[in-house]
Amino acid sequence: MSNVAKRQTSTLDKVLRIALYVCLLGMAAVYLAPFLVMLLTSLKDVEEIRSGTLLSLPSSLNFDAWSKAWSGACTGSQCEGMAPYFFNSFQIVIPAVAISTLLGALNGYVISHWKFKGSDVFFAALLVGCFIPFQVILLPMARTLGWLGIANTTTGLVMVHVVYGVAFTTLFFRNFYQSIPVELVKAARLDGAGFFTIFYRIILPVSTPIIVVTVIWQFTQIWNDFLFGVAFSGFDTQPVTVALNNLVNTSFGGKEYNVDMAAAIIAALPTLVVYILAGKYFVRGLTAGAVKG
Repeated sequence: MSNVAKRQTSTLDKVLRIALYVCLLGMAAVYLAPFLVMLLTSLKDVEEIRSGTLLSLPSSLNFDAWSKAWSGACTGSQCEGMAPYFFNSFQIVIPAVAISTLLGALNGYVISHWKFKGSDVFFAALLVGCFIPFQVILLPMARTLGWLGIANTTTGLVMVHVVYGVAFTTLFFRNFYQSIPVELVKAARLDGAGFFTIFYRIILPVSTPIIVVTVIWQFTQIWNDFLFGVAFSGFDTQPVTVALNNLVNTSFGGKEYNVDMAAAIIAALPTLVVYILAGKYFVRGLTAGAVKG
C-alpha cells in the first residue's frame, strides 16, 4: 500500500473515531438529561422552579429540599421522611442478596459438576422461573407467607426475593461453572475431597467475577422493586420505593417538586453507587461466563 493510501486510511479512521465519540457523547447527554433535571430541581426553592425552566441553574445551592426529603417529608400519615424506609430497604436487600447468591452458587455447582438423575429437568424448571411474571406469584406467595406467619414482615420480604431471585442466580453460576474443566473436579474427588471441600477450595476462589455479577443484579432488582414491597410489606417494613411513591402522591398545600426530586435521587443513590464502583466488573463477569454453556 502506498504512503498516500495509508494517509487516507489513517485520516478516515480518525474521522470515523471522532464521529463515534460525538454519537456516544450525544447519547450520554440524552440519557443523563432527566437526572440533570432532577438534580437541578432539587437544588431550587418552589418559587424558583415555577419562574424558571427545567434546565435553568439555581441561583444558589439550596439543600433544604434534601433535608426535608430525608427526615421531614410526609409519606402518607407519617412525616418522617425517607430515612426509616431507606434503612428498611437495606435490611431487606443485604440478607436477600447474600442468601440468593449462596444458593445460586451451590445450585450452579451441583448442576454443572455433580450431575444427578433429573438434573437437566431441574435446571429447565429453574429456567422457567426466570420468565414467570411478578403478578403470577402474588396470591400464592401471600398465602404462603400467611401460613408461615411472616406476612408483612422484613423476613417475609427477604424470603420472597430469595425465592424469586434464585432462578436467576442459578443460571448465572451454572453458565460460569460450565467453563471450569470437569477434570479438575474429578481429580479432586479422586484425591478424597468431598462436595463442600471442592466447592470451598476450588470452585469458590475462581467465582469472584460471577459473584460480582450476581450481587449487582440482585441488589439492583431488589432495591428497585416496588410490586413485592407494596404487596407484602407492613406499615413499618415498607422499602424505600414504596415510601417514594407515597411521598409523591401525598401533598399538603402546594406541590413541592424539589422535595420529590430529592427523594427520588436519594432512593436511586445506592444502585448508582454500586454501578459506578463495580460496573466494569459486571461486564467482565458476564463475558467470563460466556465461554461455554
